[in-house]
Amino acid sequence: MVEHLEDVEHPRIEVGPRVLSDLDKALSLEWIVVNGLGGYSSSTVIGVNTRKYHGLLVASFEPPSRRYVVLSKLDEEVRVDPEGDCEERTYGLGSNEFRGLFHPEGYRFMVGFSLDPYPTFRYEAGGVYVAKRVAMPYGKNMVVSSYWVLNTLREAVEFRVRPLVVMRHIYEVTDVERSPLSFRVDPLSGGGFILSEPNYPYRLMLYSTSGEYIPDPRGGFWIRRIYLRADGFRGEECLDDNYSPGSFRFRVEPEGSGSLHLVASAWKDGCEPPDGLERLDRDRVERLLEGDEDRVRASIRRPLRKVSEAAPEGFRWLKDEVAWLLGSAGSFIVETDRPKGLSVIAGYHWFGLWGRDALISLPGLTLVTGRFGDAAEILETMSLYCRDGLIPNCIPERPFKADVQPSYNSVDSSLWFVNAVFQYLKYTGDFGFVSRRLWGTMKSIIDSYIEGTRFGIRMDGDCLLKHGPQLTWMDVVVGGVPVTPRSGKAVEVEALWYNALRIMEFLACKFGYQRDASNYHWMAVKAKESFNAKFWNSEGGYLFDVVEGERGDPSLRPNQIFAVSLDFPLLGGSRAVRVVEVVWRRLWATYGLRTLDRSDPRYVGRYVGGWAQRDRAYHNGTVWAWLIGPFVTAFLKVKGYGEKWRRFAAEAFFRPLLVDEPLRAGLGSFSEIFDGDPPHTPRGCISQAWSVAEPLRALLEDVLYVRPPFERELLG
Repeated sequence: MVEHLEDVEHPRIEVGPRVLSDLDKALSLEWIVVNGLGGYSSSTVIGVNTRKYHGLLVASFEPPSRRYVVLSKLDEEVRVDPEGDCEERTYGLGSNEFRGLFHPEGYRFMVGFSLDPYPTFRYEAGGVYVAKRVAMPYGKNMVVSSYWVLNTLREAVEFRVRPLVVMRHIYEVTDVERSPLSFRVDPLSGGGFILSEPNYPYRLMLYSTSGEYIPDPRGGFWIRRIYLRADGFRGEECLDDNYSPGSFRFRVEPEGSGSLHLVASAWKDGCEPPDGLERLDRDRVERLLEGDEDRVRASIRRPLRKVSEAAPEGFRWLKDEVAWLLGSAGSFIVETDRPKGLSVIAGYHWFGLWGRDALISLPGLTLVTGRFGDAAEILETMSLYCRDGLIPNCIPERPFKADVQPSYNSVDSSLWFVNAVFQYLKYTGDFGFVSRRLWGTMKSIIDSYIEGTRFGIRMDGDCLLKHGPQLTWMDVVVGGVPVTPRSGKAVEVEALWYNALRIMEFLACKFGYQRDASNYHWMAVKAKESFNAKFWNSEGGYLFDVVEGERGDPSLRPNQIFAVSLDFPLLGGSRAVRVVEVVWRRLWATYGLRTLDRSDPRYVGRYVGGWAQRDRAYHNGTVWAWLIGPFVTAFLKVKGYGEKWRRFAAEAFFRPLLVDEPLRAGLGSFSEIFDGDPPHTPRGCISQAWSVAEPLRALLEDVLYVRPPFERELLG
């Protein structure tokens, strides 16, 4: 009997006193909520910021770019009997780290933290109980910190909240000795303030639904050199100055209780300030938050129902675990200003728009979750960026006073675009939309690749694709030199190229372009023949990673899995089985695939140290969770999708990731990468789009075998 999910609850993560009292552990657990504009609210479970990227309100002023930390955090304080006859007792609930010490040490009063879907912090200090919940309304550069205070004492309590503000880009730290700032604080009549800085065209408004705002009698003061330990460990700038303009005050009577909301919002000069923000009363704020929470919960109901309907008895454990993936999937879909539309942010905190990441992630984020309109809009947005047949590798973050252009140094982003369009058709059958809006871009990609375009990208005489160095997803550079240059003909590029030719052949026939279809057909046939002749490493029993001239690179890497996993595979039969077997036995590492075999002398097992040291490890042993997707697809394809093997894949390839990863690093989401060596510590971004999307896609399509409805029409 299928469970009814109309009243489905978002899964809940609880962190108790044992973990909260272990500082190193607590500081490794991070949370993030997002606003669909590229902005977010994020910190650790004890409220100590450990990264320059952390902030209670990180606003995106040109979505999803120009992301600025404007409200660093809120530090709370409980004052017992502030106007009584006895000596006042003060408990600081906030926590900040400085080199060698914490002050205040409010984490000592924490009794619990939960995430469901918003973070809630719970404190007990001297008989006063405080719950703090942080929410970020969708589509707004706004954050709401809601408090409930219970006073069990026979004395009155004064509850104070001190905002710490900055005005800096997420890639920077503030040093007021080096770059002085001059904040202007204008009080609001209802209680609160608008903060501005003459060198920045941005404004921050902070307002309380109850209580009063007390300006600092000194006109505000700076808290200097707050230590950001995660940045310190990474060898980056790690000391940050925060400004305190005053505090909010709220009285709780003896044996009484009370609640308040602190609402912070940011906007850009020349834009209208948030409508009616200063007039928001408690009821309006609560309705706003309830509506947003309903939106979050609704986003998981439909796909979770699909999971419940498809899951046989032995797969039922997946339902609760996959709910976190579904909840996280929507966080990467963001509005864009230039051009207007939707796109995919590659990861939080520091990634922006990356073409390759967006297009690989699109099926898992939008198609298996039923967000077909979003998928269409993302594809249109990406097509508008196409130049000379190239989809950008990335559209960089735009800091203040800087205008940066897209970077087109990618050979495979355009081929992932063609593949993403085909996946869209497998779910929607909307050939009319593709013909009208996307076919021209797809054709320009293939024509440019055949004739030759930037970075040495050109179809060779063997109908395989040639390209220059540092153009694949393994693109890191140290000291101006690519760590894994992979120039020539990279194995996954050839797999994507062949896949694209077959897709174009099918669509050209569908749209009535018979001559084009014939040309695509013979090129695909020749490419497959050439590939199998040149890429098979008979000595190793797997595929060369790169072929340049007559030389094949025998480095054992996971890129060859795409020759099996894509809809139109270059390999079949015993060779496909052999590639899957070798990748499984030699590259699988609990949470994904290693990027290099451990026996290779270039293997680096831990992603630690400064930039150069980490970059050398990035694609030379580091484990990537997104590769679970193509690997599981290929694995089950060669196993014939039998239930025994699907059950095995769920247990062996998904259970460790689904059970472990939402409870560490970025709570409720999946990290970018993991160490190649056990225990495979999570590293990199705490929430990465393709780390969520590809496991989610493979889980639904391949393990639970919920196939796209138009797949047979397209693939036969």
